[in-house]
Amino acid sequence: MALCATLSAQSNLHQYDFSSNKLKRFTAVTSQTNYTTEKGFGYDLGTNADMGRDNKPFYFSVKLPEGNYLVTLKLGDVKQATSSTVKAESRRLMLEGLKTAPGKYITTSFVVNIKDRLIGGGKEVGLKPRELSKLDWDDKLTLEFDGHTVIQTLTIAPVKDQVTIYLAGNSTVVNQEDEPWASWGQMIPRFFNPGVAFANHAESGLTLGSFLGSRRLDKIMSVIKPGDYLFIEFGHNDQKEKGANDGAWKSYTERLKLFVQETRKKGAIPVIVTSTSRRSFGPDGKIVNSLGDFPAAARKVAQDEKVALIDLNLMSAQLYEALGEEPSKKAFVHYPANSYPGQDKPLADNTHFNPYGAYELAKCIVQGIKDNQLGIQKFIVKGLPVFDPSQPDAAAEFKWQESPAKVTVKPDGN
Repeated sequence: MALCATLSAQSNLHQYDFSSNKLKRFTAVTSQTNYTTEKGFGYDLGTNADMGRDNKPFYFSVKLPEGNYLVTLKLGDVKQATSSTVKAESRRLMLEGLKTAPGKYITTSFVVNIKDRLIGGGKEVGLKPRELSKLDWDDKLTLEFDGHTVIQTLTIAPVKDQVTIYLAGNSTVVNQEDEPWASWGQMIPRFFNPGVAFANHAESGLTLGSFLGSRRLDKIMSVIKPGDYLFIEFGHNDQKEKGANDGAWKSYTERLKLFVQETRKKGAIPVIVTSTSRRSFGPDGKIVNSLGDFPAAARKVAQDEKVALIDLNLMSAQLYEALGEEPSKKAFVHYPANSYPGQDKPLADNTHFNPYGAYELAKCIVQGIKDNQLGIQKFIVKGLPVFDPSQPDAAAEFKWQESPAKVTVKPDGN
């Protein structure tokens, strides 16, 4: 039985050699190794590693089933210095600015969650048309390499022992596939070591009700295990529901309690996150609450159900106020006309974030995890200082190489 288990583990191990060292048990990869469905691995989306040497993004994909995977990379170049940032799937930030000197190499690992729409019993997640082409929902793991990246080896292995953190939410949480949009849900993996995996099931425009109706909670409950977490952030779109039983203290509260109860039935741990504040400044330079009673209702449910609360509504307001009314635009999708191809009008969105804003909000969530002393705090990368949203990082110091996919259409639920 032990031998069978070892052979099974080896058959699920994917090892690729990008160097010319002809390593044993590794599959050789050349600049002509392009992804095909039949082959199941290769450079993807019309790119190859030669682009990395020119500081251009390139993609490498491997066909894989649903699950958590430990990705291990050996990076560096014999002649040149390198600097690598790695994103997975729909622009999830995994590694940031790893540098090597000429002739030096670094080996590093991270965990990526792959999901599919299947639930069981013939049921599927009801995806929106825009999701059908997302890298998050296809049948492969896609890695994006930015900066001056030179890969020596890549190993991908399934792992069963990770704590999985499931995310349920809307456009402020979802993995936004296209520049310049971003969310905290796609930035937060960068702040964690292996031991946890983030499974982001959020989608733009959703409410607690439509998340339920599209069977996304059913999907999560079909795979969540004892000791996992479910982070829940809704409110922006829920406040637009005007039915007789809708509202912060009615359907929103009832559904939020349902999410908590269903999570606990599985032996998992719910965490309530209040909705991010909109960029809505009053004449006094303070943020005006534009979300009605929804943040208060979320706080009340957390108190009543004895659930950990991350008050992102409060923290984000502190963040914007610290930046100031005009400078805070640098955290949102505010760009003059012609910043992107085909964009003949300015982008001025006070709800959705750009990568810098999403990065700062992810730091708020990480700090909330620490403040609540959640068990997963032991997996936070070492040396990460306390984050005070009233003292945000300077926007000018944030470095981000944009991914090739760019769309100027606002996400659902603006």
